[in-house]
Order: sequence, then structure tokens, then C-alpha cells
Amino acid sequence: MKPVLELLNDNQVHKRVDMYKVLAIQFQLIEEELEEWLPSGKQLVYKNRIGWALTYLKKAKVIESPARASFRITELGHKVLTENPEVVDQNYLKKFEGFQDFINSTSDNTLLDNDISDIGSDESPQDLLDRAYKTISNTLADDLLIEVMNQSPDFFEKLVVDLLVSMGYGGSKIENSQVLGKSGDEGIDGVIKEDKLGFDKIYIQAKRWDTEKAVGRPELQKFVGALTGQGASKGAFITTASFTKEAKEYVSKQQACKIVLIDGKSLAALMVEHDLGVSVENTYLIKKIDTDFFNGE
Repeated sequence: MKPVLELLNDNQVHKRVDMYKVLAIQFQLIEEELEEWLPSGKQLVYKNRIGWALTYLKKAKVIESPARASFRITELGHKVLTENPEVVDQNYLKKFEGFQDFINSTSDNTLLDNDISDIGSDESPQDLLDRAYKTISNTLADDLLIEVMNQSPDFFEKLVVDLLVSMGYGGSKIENSQVLGKSGDEGIDGVIKEDKLGFDKIYIQAKRWDTEKAVGRPELQKFVGALTGQGASKGAFITTASFTKEAKEYVSKQQACKIVLIDGKSLAALMVEHDLGVSVENTYLIKKIDTDFFNGE
């Protein structure tokens, strides 16, 4: 937070949007860092962290906001820079009454106080929420894959067809899909219409393999042969395992047909995303100022 405070040391009013640009240059952020989004996809990471730094500094009353999204250093802020601490982070700001009031304003001030003490100086509350969400989602995906492995091969074949239907293939109608299973032709476990009119079909191969194993090129060659036998141009190979490098390279070189590979991790993530085999436990709404309301628009 110290660079943000130093930027305001000229006593001028700085707009937040301008501060984003100046600080990005000052920190020599590379293109990947400038384009990195929070897991929620709502805001760029570097802008989020600058925003929270401004919030913390304002709560500590070392800066003020004379106009919306604009900031200026206070006399207290000048005293901080004169003191020249090595870092200005949440722990440092706890020495100021305004920041203590901010901590104590929550209904669970002990929890917030501990959280602010424990987190790194470059992590905002949004970072923590997004990181917690990612951890919960990854754990759920792992548990989901374990549950899938406990089911029968027939269940798995139906699951992959249901997943594609939930993703919108077949016009989201189950009657536009078919599980072939043991009655299938030469390694085709299912077929689904690509759209509600059925102009094209997607053929499916489902392999419920040990998650520690990898599907190799020979299995993909068989699948390509099965697609050729059906006169098909599109296929999806879905497995609970992973794919070898050779298998991926082989698929990428196919010209006659397009094959999508979905491994165990991708399968679980898609199931979570499309609410297949999972249910919502809790919902949290994070709100922000509606600037259009205050602008009279």
C-alpha cells in the first residue's frame, strides 16, 4: 500500500482510473499480469488490489476521497510517509483508530481481526473469497470424481450423455440423445444431436478408467476408426483418467474428424458448472456501489 500512498504525496486529487495506469507502469507489470482476472471474472487482479489498498488507506484516514473515485493524501498520510515505514500493510494500519473502527464494525470483529493479521499485504478480501471459492470448487470436483468412480460403467456412459445434454447439445432434450453401450457399434458408447434439428451428430466414447491411468494413442486410433465407420466428423472422448501426450498429438493432427478430449478433471469441472450431480448449498451476494444511480442515469 505504500506505493499508493506515495503516489498521492503531491497533495493533488488523483482519479482511481489514472492511478491504475501509473501504478501498473511503476510496478512494471507484464502483459500477463495486466490481463489476469479474478476467478470470478468480474475484475482484473491488479485493479482489485489497488482498489482495496485505497479502501484500507481511506479507512485509516491517511487518504480521503473528495469526489467519487478520486483520492488525496491527508495530513496523517504525510506523517506516515515522514515516518517512512518499511511496509504499509494491514498490520501497520491497525495502529490508527479509523482502521480499528473498520475492523470492529463487523459483527464478528474477532474473526475479521484475525483474518487481517494473517493475510498477506497483497491479498484483498476479494482475493480471499475467490481463493476460498476455488479451494471449495476443487475439493468438490475431487469428491465428485470419486463418486463417479464408485458407479457402474453403464451409469458412466449415461452420465456423459446427460452432461452433453445439460451443456445444450441436442437442444437440451434428452430424446435427442442415445446411450448405445454394449449395443453400440465398434467403440461408440453414445450419440447426441448437435442441435435440436439434428443437422449433425456427435459420437461419444466413455472410459471409466482409474484416475491414475492415462488413455493412450491406441485407444484414440480405435475411436477414430469407429467414427470413420459411422461416417462421422465429430466425436467426444470422455474419461475419468487423463490423456497421454501422444494421444493429444494424434488427435490434433486429425483432419477428417474433430475430436474433443475431456479428462477426469475437466469432466468434474463441467459437471459442477452445469449442475450435474451437485446441488447449491449456499449463495453469497457481493454488492457494490451502483454508480449509474448516483449519476442520475
